[in-house]
Amino acid sequence: MEMVRRFGFDKTLFLIALILVAAGVLMVFDASGAMATVNYHQPFYFLFNQLGGALGGIVLLFAVVSIKVPFYENRVFVLGLLGITYVLLVLCFAMPEVANTHRWVNILHIRFQPSELAKLSLILFLANYIHWFKDRINEMKIFLPAAAALFAAVLLILLEPDFGTAALTMALGGLVLFLGGVHLRKFLLLGAAVVPTFIAFLILAHYRITRVLEFFAGTKDLNRASFQVAQSKLAVGAGGVLGTSLGEGTQKLFFLPCPHTDFIFSVIAEELGLLGALSVLALFAIIVWRGLKISLKATTMSAQIIAAGMTFLLALQTLINISVVLGLTPAKGVPLPLISFGRSSLVCTILAVAFLLHISQRKGEVREHG
Repeated sequence: MEMVRRFGFDKTLFLIALILVAAGVLMVFDASGAMATVNYHQPFYFLFNQLGGALGGIVLLFAVVSIKVPFYENRVFVLGLLGITYVLLVLCFAMPEVANTHRWVNILHIRFQPSELAKLSLILFLANYIHWFKDRINEMKIFLPAAAALFAAVLLILLEPDFGTAALTMALGGLVLFLGGVHLRKFLLLGAAVVPTFIAFLILAHYRITRVLEFFAGTKDLNRASFQVAQSKLAVGAGGVLGTSLGEGTQKLFFLPCPHTDFIFSVIAEELGLLGALSVLALFAIIVWRGLKISLKATTMSAQIIAAGMTFLLALQTLINISVVLGLTPAKGVPLPLISFGRSSLVCTILAVAFLLHISQRKGEVREHG
């Protein structure tokens, strides 16, 4: 028994997401104006790109929540989206390198990062796969296809290379499988393949192992890989309680690398201070709270796991980004959801919110529990 209230979605989640998107557009312009002027002779270059991604994402959000049926539980849609994701991940290697990586595809002059879509499509696939085989998921012949699908996507992302996104994707996949009732011994089997693979990619890339070694050694050599984090911590410390005021930060002026992408939280902390930084964290905390509430009230097992997976995606990505900014973990290229510059990340993150909103507008008295 289920009742669908069209546009009866969680208004709190919707409003908080819009506030963060709007704040992100503003902060991207603030953090990137000087860089855009020097590199592109156009101070609004990153602003216009971020605004385009925000508008496109919001259009997709309303399109998703307006669909009456739970299309994210449809086998053809779920498997089709996963197949498209693999095709795009492979297609990346046929594209010209960007910054010595193969992370993007260019289609009709639009550059897209398939690894962002991979996080969503894997959550949808694994959640539905668990639902399809909920009484047999721990049988080896049932578990292995799910594990192989996850490992294949992670391996392709590692080869791009994008170690941070691969680790995040693996963690999300593991969480979804755990929520679906997969036994611990199956995780040991999966780990036997995954852990050596990650260690190999870590060791083979000199800059990655350098970051890890410097992090644990606590080195202060600012000419090495710790430079980014050192500049980030300087920006955070310079903000104090109230900040230097919006637009008045100095670390973004070619001192702090990637001020509009991976380290945009540093700019927020410098210009808006501790109060501004805590306000952003509070908004993300509300999103996690609403997402978990939506998951608990979802009417089907697959919807429950999808909602939990999308919520953990937002929570883990936020946690990793801010941990890097504060020097609590080695540097990784993981953007701050809804705020950091990047159209692919922004659109896919808004889509994650859209799935949560769609699930929230489906009400019922009877729920399936895993």
